[in-house]
Amino acid sequence: MRPMTFRHKMYELQSSIVDTDVLRWFKQVAEGATVTEVSELEMVTQSGVSRALARLEQEVGTPLLEKSGRTLRLTGAGQVFKPHVDRALAQLRGGLDAVAQFISPETGTVAVAFPQSLGSWLVPDLLGSFRAAHRDVAFRLTHVRDELHGLPLDGGAADLEIGTRRFRTDLREMRPGDLLVHIKQIATEPLRLALPRTHRLASPEAVPANSADSPISATSAVPGLPGIRLADVATEPFIALRTGSALRKLGDDLCQAAGFRPRVVFEGDDLSNVRGLVAAGLGVAIVPAPRAGSPVAGAGPVLYPPILDAGAERSIYLTWPADRALLPAAELFRAHVIDMVTAGHIRPVSAAST
Repeated sequence: MRPMTFRHKMYELQSSIVDTDVLRWFKQVAEGATVTEVSELEMVTQSGVSRALARLEQEVGTPLLEKSGRTLRLTGAGQVFKPHVDRALAQLRGGLDAVAQFISPETGTVAVAFPQSLGSWLVPDLLGSFRAAHRDVAFRLTHVRDELHGLPLDGGAADLEIGTRRFRTDLREMRPGDLLVHIKQIATEPLRLALPRTHRLASPEAVPANSADSPISATSAVPGLPGIRLADVATEPFIALRTGSALRKLGDDLCQAAGFRPRVVFEGDDLSNVRGLVAAGLGVAIVPAPRAGSPVAGAGPVLYPPILDAGAERSIYLTWPADRALLPAAELFRAHVIDMVTAGHIRPVSAAST
Protein backbone atom coordinates (compact mmCIF):
# COMPACT_ATOMS: atom_id res chain seq x y z
CA MET A 1 0.00 0.00 0.00
CA ARG A 2 1.31 3.44 -0.90
CA PRO A 3 2.10 5.45 2.25
CA MET A 4 -0.21 8.33 3.11
CA THR A 5 1.35 11.70 2.26
CA PHE A 6 0.56 15.01 3.99
CA ARG A 7 1.26 18.05 1.82
CA HIS A 8 2.14 21.39 3.37
CA LYS A 9 3.50 24.03 1.00
CA MET A 10 6.80 22.63 -0.38
CA TYR A 11 7.19 19.76 2.14
CA GLU A 12 5.90 16.22 2.03
CA LEU A 13 5.84 14.08 5.17
CA GLN A 14 5.31 10.36 4.62
CA SER A 15 3.67 8.74 7.62
CA SER A 16 5.54 5.47 7.01
CA ILE A 17 8.88 7.22 7.66
CA VAL A 18 8.30 9.58 10.59
CA ASP A 19 7.62 7.24 13.53
CA THR A 20 7.30 7.87 17.23
CA ASP A 21 10.66 6.26 18.02
CA VAL A 22 12.67 8.84 16.11
CA LEU A 23 10.57 11.68 17.54
CA ARG A 24 11.30 10.38 21.04
CA TRP A 25 15.02 10.07 20.27
CA PHE A 26 15.05 13.60 18.86
CA LYS A 27 13.39 14.88 22.05
CA GLN A 28 15.96 13.11 24.25
CA VAL A 29 18.93 14.47 22.27
CA ALA A 30 17.39 17.96 22.21
CA GLU A 31 17.13 17.85 26.02
CA GLY A 32 20.80 17.04 26.49
CA ALA A 33 21.23 13.29 26.03
CA THR A 34 24.05 12.08 23.80
CA VAL A 35 23.48 9.66 20.93
CA THR A 36 25.39 7.06 22.98
CA GLU A 37 23.08 7.55 25.96
CA VAL A 38 19.98 7.30 23.76
CA SER A 39 21.24 4.12 22.13
CA GLU A 40 21.92 2.53 25.52
CA LEU A 41 18.57 3.62 26.92
CA GLU A 42 16.59 2.48 23.88
CA MET A 43 18.77 -0.61 23.21
CA VAL A 44 19.48 0.49 19.63
CA THR A 45 22.86 0.87 17.95
CA GLN A 46 24.38 4.35 17.82
CA SER A 47 24.44 4.20 14.04
CA GLY A 48 20.73 3.31 14.06
CA VAL A 49 19.91 6.38 16.15
CA SER A 50 22.08 8.62 13.96
CA ARG A 51 20.52 7.33 10.72
CA ALA A 52 17.00 7.80 12.13
CA LEU A 53 17.75 11.42 13.11
CA ALA A 54 19.22 12.06 9.67
CA ARG A 55 16.05 10.67 8.03
CA LEU A 56 13.94 12.93 10.23
CA GLU A 57 15.93 15.98 9.11
CA GLN A 58 15.51 14.86 5.51
CA GLU A 59 11.76 14.61 5.95
CA VAL A 60 11.51 18.03 7.64
CA GLY A 61 13.71 19.51 4.95
CA THR A 62 16.35 21.25 7.06
CA PRO A 63 18.95 20.41 9.74
CA LEU A 64 17.47 20.16 13.22
CA LEU A 65 20.66 19.35 15.17
CA GLU A 66 24.27 20.49 14.90
CA LYS A 67 27.46 19.34 16.57
CA SER A 68 28.75 21.26 19.57
CA GLY A 69 31.85 19.50 20.82
CA ARG A 70 30.86 15.95 21.67
CA THR A 71 27.15 16.70 21.89
CA LEU A 72 24.39 17.86 19.58
CA ARG A 73 22.40 21.02 20.03
CA LEU A 74 19.29 22.37 18.37
CA THR A 75 19.50 24.56 15.30
CA GLY A 76 17.08 27.42 14.92
CA ALA A 77 14.74 25.13 13.00
CA GLY A 78 15.13 22.49 15.70
CA GLN A 79 14.05 24.98 18.37
CA VAL A 80 10.91 25.72 16.37
CA PHE A 81 10.24 22.02 15.79
CA LYS A 82 10.76 20.68 19.33
CA PRO A 83 7.63 22.13 21.04
CA HIS A 84 5.50 20.48 18.38
CA VAL A 85 7.27 17.16 18.97
CA ASP A 86 6.67 17.51 22.71
CA ARG A 87 2.97 18.11 22.15
CA ALA A 88 2.66 15.26 19.64
CA LEU A 89 4.27 12.75 22.00
CA ALA A 90 2.18 14.00 24.92
CA GLN A 91 -1.01 13.70 22.87
CA LEU A 92 -0.09 10.18 21.82
CA ARG A 93 0.69 9.17 25.41
CA GLY A 94 -2.60 10.73 26.53
CA GLY A 95 -4.50 8.85 23.83
CA LEU A 96 -2.97 5.51 24.82
CA ASP A 97 -3.76 6.21 28.48
CA ALA A 98 -7.35 7.14 27.59
CA VAL A 99 -7.90 3.90 25.68
CA ALA A 100 -6.34 1.82 28.46
CA GLN A 101 -8.51 3.46 31.10
CA PHE A 102 -11.61 3.18 28.90
CA ILE A 103 -11.04 -0.57 28.81
CA SER A 104 -10.21 -0.76 32.53
CA PRO A 105 -11.01 2.36 34.59
CA GLU A 106 -9.17 0.99 37.64
CA THR A 107 -5.84 1.13 35.81
CA GLY A 108 -3.79 3.92 34.30
CA THR A 109 -1.20 6.45 35.38
CA VAL A 110 -1.94 9.70 37.21
CA ALA A 111 0.56 12.55 36.83
CA VAL A 112 0.78 14.60 40.04
CA ALA A 113 2.87 17.74 40.56
CA PHE A 114 3.70 19.09 44.02
CA PRO A 115 6.34 21.19 45.82
CA GLN A 116 9.05 19.48 47.83
CA SER A 117 7.64 20.74 51.14
CA LEU A 118 4.48 18.65 50.71
CA GLY A 119 6.42 15.56 49.65
CA SER A 120 7.32 14.63 53.22
CA TRP A 121 3.77 14.28 54.53
CA LEU A 122 0.62 15.27 52.60
CA VAL A 123 1.33 13.74 49.19
CA PRO A 124 2.64 10.39 50.55
CA ASP A 125 -0.35 10.17 52.90
CA LEU A 126 -2.84 10.75 50.07
CA LEU A 127 -1.05 8.34 47.73
CA GLY A 128 -0.88 5.65 50.40
CA SER A 129 -4.56 5.79 51.31
CA PHE A 130 -5.56 5.84 47.64
CA ARG A 131 -3.33 2.93 46.66
CA ALA A 132 -4.81 0.84 49.45
CA ALA A 133 -8.06 0.78 47.48
CA HIS A 134 -6.73 1.15 43.91
CA ARG A 135 -3.57 -0.93 43.64
CA ASP A 136 -3.55 -1.06 39.83
CA VAL A 137 -3.28 2.71 39.43
CA ALA A 138 0.27 4.01 38.97
CA PHE A 139 1.58 7.53 39.55
CA ARG A 140 4.07 9.80 37.79
CA LEU A 141 5.31 12.35 40.35
CA THR A 142 6.94 15.69 39.55
CA HIS A 143 8.38 18.34 41.87
CA VAL A 144 7.44 21.93 41.06
CA ARG A 145 8.71 25.12 42.68
CA ASP A 146 6.25 27.45 44.42
CA GLU A 147 7.09 30.25 42.00
CA LEU A 148 4.45 32.96 41.96
CA HIS A 149 4.43 33.33 38.20
CA GLY A 150 4.97 29.70 37.21
CA LEU A 151 2.43 27.77 35.15
CA PRO A 152 0.15 25.30 36.93
CA LEU A 153 0.19 21.53 36.43
CA ASP A 154 3.90 21.43 35.56
CA GLY A 155 3.16 23.50 32.48
CA GLY A 156 0.22 21.27 31.54
CA ALA A 157 2.07 17.94 31.80
CA ALA A 158 0.37 16.89 35.07
CA ASP A 159 -3.22 15.84 35.69
CA LEU A 160 -3.32 17.34 39.19
CA GLU A 161 -1.25 19.69 41.30
CA ILE A 162 -1.23 19.67 45.09
CA GLY A 163 0.51 22.87 46.09
CA THR A 164 0.49 26.27 47.73
CA ARG A 165 0.00 28.50 44.70
CA ARG A 166 -3.41 29.96 43.94
CA PHE A 167 -3.69 30.28 40.18
CA ARG A 168 -5.94 32.66 38.29
CA THR A 169 -9.29 31.16 37.29
CA ASP A 170 -11.22 34.29 36.33
CA LEU A 171 -11.00 34.70 32.55
CA ARG A 172 -10.96 38.49 32.99
CA GLU A 173 -7.74 38.26 35.03
CA MET A 174 -5.90 35.70 32.92
CA ARG A 175 -2.78 36.60 30.95
CA PRO A 176 -1.53 35.25 27.62
CA GLY A 177 -0.13 31.76 28.13
CA ASP A 178 -2.11 31.03 31.31
CA LEU A 179 -3.69 27.58 31.55
CA LEU A 180 -7.38 27.12 32.27
CA VAL A 181 -7.69 25.37 35.62
CA HIS A 182 -10.06 24.60 38.46
CA ILE A 183 -8.71 25.16 41.97
CA LYS A 184 -9.95 24.14 45.42
CA GLN A 185 -8.46 24.96 48.81
CA ILE A 186 -8.00 21.71 50.71
CA ALA A 187 -5.98 22.66 53.81
CA THR A 188 -4.31 25.43 55.77
CA GLU A 189 -0.74 24.98 56.96
CA PRO A 190 0.57 26.97 59.96
CA LEU A 191 3.96 28.63 59.69
CA ARG A 192 6.68 28.43 62.32
CA LEU A 193 9.86 30.32 63.09
CA ALA A 194 12.84 27.99 62.64
CA LEU A 195 15.45 28.65 65.35
CA PRO A 196 18.78 26.94 65.99
CA ARG A 197 18.59 25.09 69.31
CA THR A 198 21.39 27.31 70.66
CA HIS A 199 19.49 30.54 69.89
CA ARG A 200 18.85 33.06 72.69
CA LEU A 201 15.08 32.62 72.20
CA ALA A 202 15.23 28.83 72.32
CA SER A 203 14.14 28.61 75.96
CA PRO A 204 10.83 29.76 77.50
CA GLU A 205 12.63 32.15 79.87
CA ALA A 206 14.32 33.94 76.97
CA VAL A 207 11.16 34.89 75.08
CA PRO A 208 10.49 38.66 75.36
CA ALA A 209 7.62 39.74 77.55
CA ASN A 210 5.57 41.13 74.69
CA SER A 211 5.34 37.60 73.26
CA ALA A 212 4.26 36.08 76.58
CA ASP A 213 1.43 38.60 76.81
CA SER A 214 -0.21 37.15 73.69
CA PRO A 215 -2.39 34.05 73.96
CA ILE A 216 -1.32 30.90 72.12
CA SER A 217 -4.15 28.96 70.56
CA ALA A 218 -4.51 25.32 71.51
CA THR A 219 -4.02 24.30 67.90
CA SER A 220 -0.70 26.10 67.44
CA ALA A 221 1.03 25.82 70.81
CA VAL A 222 4.22 23.81 71.14
CA PRO A 223 4.76 22.27 74.57
CA GLY A 224 7.74 23.81 76.38
CA LEU A 225 8.26 26.76 74.03
CA PRO A 226 5.95 29.80 73.86
CA GLY A 227 5.04 31.41 70.60
CA ILE A 228 7.11 34.27 69.23
CA ARG A 229 6.15 37.50 67.52
CA LEU A 230 8.19 38.36 64.46
CA ALA A 231 8.99 41.78 65.93
CA ASP A 232 11.08 39.90 68.52
CA VAL A 233 13.48 38.77 65.77
CA ALA A 234 13.48 41.95 63.67
CA THR A 235 17.25 42.37 64.12
CA GLU A 236 18.10 38.73 63.41
CA PRO A 237 19.65 37.52 60.14
CA PHE A 238 17.05 35.67 58.06
CA ILE A 239 17.39 32.68 55.75
CA ALA A 240 14.76 32.35 53.03
CA LEU A 241 13.86 30.90 49.68
CA ARG A 242 14.70 32.92 46.60
CA THR A 243 12.59 35.91 45.62
CA GLY A 244 9.70 34.85 43.42
CA SER A 245 8.75 32.04 45.79
CA ALA A 246 5.21 32.17 47.22
CA LEU A 247 6.53 31.26 50.67
CA ARG A 248 9.19 33.98 50.46
CA LYS A 249 6.57 36.60 49.60
CA LEU A 250 4.35 35.42 52.44
CA GLY A 251 7.25 35.67 54.90
CA ASP A 252 8.26 39.10 53.64
CA ASP A 253 4.66 40.31 53.95
CA LEU A 254 4.42 39.02 57.53
CA CYS A 255 7.62 40.82 58.47
CA GLN A 256 6.43 44.02 56.82
CA ALA A 257 3.18 43.83 58.79
CA ALA A 258 5.32 43.43 61.93
CA GLY A 259 7.09 46.69 61.12
CA PHE A 260 10.40 45.63 59.58
CA ARG A 261 12.04 44.32 56.45
CA PRO A 262 13.89 41.03 57.04
CA ARG A 263 17.66 41.12 56.58
CA VAL A 264 18.07 38.07 54.36
CA VAL A 265 21.69 36.90 54.45
CA PHE A 266 21.24 33.52 52.74
CA GLU A 267 18.80 32.43 50.03
CA GLY A 268 18.18 28.73 49.35
CA ASP A 269 16.61 26.79 46.51
CA ASP A 270 14.52 24.56 48.75
CA LEU A 271 13.44 24.24 52.36
CA SER A 272 15.97 21.53 53.20
CA ASN A 273 18.74 24.04 52.40
CA VAL A 274 17.03 26.67 54.52
CA ARG A 275 16.68 24.33 57.51
CA GLY A 276 20.30 23.22 57.13
CA LEU A 277 21.52 26.81 57.34
CA VAL A 278 19.34 27.43 60.39
CA ALA A 279 20.76 24.30 62.04
CA ALA A 280 24.25 25.69 61.47
CA GLY A 281 23.31 28.78 63.48
CA LEU A 282 23.44 31.17 60.53
CA GLY A 283 20.04 32.73 61.03
CA VAL A 284 16.30 32.20 61.53
CA ALA A 285 13.65 31.35 58.96
CA ILE A 286 9.90 31.26 58.40
CA VAL A 287 8.95 27.72 57.38
CA PRO A 288 5.89 25.43 57.33
CA ALA A 289 5.19 23.68 60.61
CA PRO A 290 6.68 20.16 60.73
CA ARG A 291 4.13 17.37 60.59
CA ALA A 292 4.05 14.42 62.97
CA GLY A 293 6.26 11.63 61.67
CA SER A 294 7.93 13.74 58.97
CA PRO A 295 11.75 13.69 58.65
CA VAL A 296 12.12 17.15 60.26
CA ALA A 297 9.81 16.45 63.21
CA GLY A 298 11.15 15.43 66.60
CA ALA A 299 14.24 16.42 68.53
CA GLY A 300 17.00 17.97 66.46
CA PRO A 301 19.19 21.03 65.99
CA VAL A 302 16.24 23.21 64.88
CA LEU A 303 13.28 24.32 67.00
CA TYR A 304 9.94 25.48 65.54
CA PRO A 305 8.02 27.78 67.92
CA PRO A 306 4.66 29.08 66.67
CA ILE A 307 4.48 32.54 65.11
CA LEU A 308 1.86 34.61 66.94
CA ASP A 309 1.42 37.22 64.20
CA ALA A 310 -1.93 37.18 62.38
CA GLY A 311 -1.85 35.45 59.00
CA ALA A 312 1.08 33.14 59.81
CA GLU A 313 -0.27 30.32 57.68
CA ARG A 314 -0.41 29.28 54.06
CA SER A 315 -3.16 27.62 52.07
CA ILE A 316 -2.83 24.34 50.21
CA TYR A 317 -4.75 23.92 46.95
CA LEU A 318 -5.77 21.13 44.60
CA THR A 319 -5.58 22.19 40.95
CA TRP A 320 -6.79 20.35 37.85
CA PRO A 321 -7.40 21.31 34.19
CA ALA A 322 -10.56 23.13 33.18
CA ASP A 323 -10.19 22.66 29.43
CA ARG A 324 -10.24 18.86 29.38
CA ALA A 325 -11.86 16.06 31.33
CA LEU A 326 -9.64 14.02 33.61
CA LEU A 327 -9.17 10.37 32.71
CA PRO A 328 -10.90 7.91 35.07
CA ALA A 329 -7.86 7.14 37.26
CA ALA A 330 -7.03 10.84 37.71
CA GLU A 331 -10.66 11.63 38.51
CA LEU A 332 -10.69 8.83 41.10
CA PHE A 333 -7.64 10.34 42.79
CA ARG A 334 -9.05 13.89 42.65
CA ALA A 335 -12.22 12.73 44.38
CA HIS A 336 -10.15 10.79 46.92
CA VAL A 337 -8.10 13.87 47.85
CA ILE A 338 -11.23 15.94 48.43
CA ASP A 339 -12.89 13.17 50.45
CA MET A 340 -9.81 12.72 52.66
CA VAL A 341 -9.40 16.39 53.53
CA THR A 342 -13.15 16.91 53.97
CA ALA A 343 -13.15 14.07 56.51
CA GLY A 344 -10.18 15.63 58.32
CA HIS A 345 -7.78 12.79 57.56
CA ILE A 346 -4.68 15.03 57.45
CA ARG A 347 -1.58 14.40 59.50
CA PRO A 348 -1.44 16.81 62.49
CA VAL A 349 1.29 19.32 63.17
CA SER A 350 4.12 17.78 65.17
CA ALA A 351 4.08 18.60 68.90
CA ALA A 352 7.56 17.13 69.38
CA SER A 353 9.60 19.53 67.29
CA THR A 354 11.07 21.16 70.37
